[in-house]
Amino acid sequence: MAEVKLTAEARADFGKGAARRLRREAKVPGVVYGHGAEPQHVAVDSHALMMALKTPNALIRLDVDGKSELVIPKAVQREAIRRFLVHVDFLAVKKGEKVAVELPIQTEGDLAPGGNLLEHVLNTLPVEAEATHIPESVTVSIAGLEAGNAVLAKDIVLPAGVSLAVEDDAVVLQVVSAQAEAPAEAEGEAA
Repeated sequence: MAEVKLTAEARADFGKGAARRLRREAKVPGVVYGHGAEPQHVAVDSHALMMALKTPNALIRLDVDGKSELVIPKAVQREAIRRFLVHVDFLAVKKGEKVAVELPIQTEGDLAPGGNLLEHVLNTLPVEAEATHIPESVTVSIAGLEAGNAVLAKDIVLPAGVSLAVEDDAVVLQVVSAQAEAPAEAEGEAA
């Protein structure tokens, strides 16, 4: 995963009014925490941050007033309707350090014929990975799965250096049979 470089400025104003002023200036208020240090309040350019967050679990080199630090976004708050960024929490990380993240699950292949449906029990897979080598996603093959089959967390092949942060027998995906048409509806169509 490539590093994304962002510039931030330290901020001393807090509260709703200060956050609104920052957003009017096209900046997002945030906080950097981790490694036992005092939390550092920052303001980041809204557009640059939005572009950086397009990659899940992005590794960001954050330059705050001349001091550079590796961070990952830990919590991102968005406005409910228009989806613009409201606030972001960054977790400071170091090379070689393991972090807990959630990887998006992608599927490949086709289910067995018969009109079955694939149900995502988990949309993301909780894992622990080295901070500078976080995969973008995990891919699961669903080729030939039939109704009643399930994919467990332990069945997913993870990249080297990545371990599960969920129980091995947790169901990630399952195949369910499509519901048959209700008899009353079938009789109404025949008439």
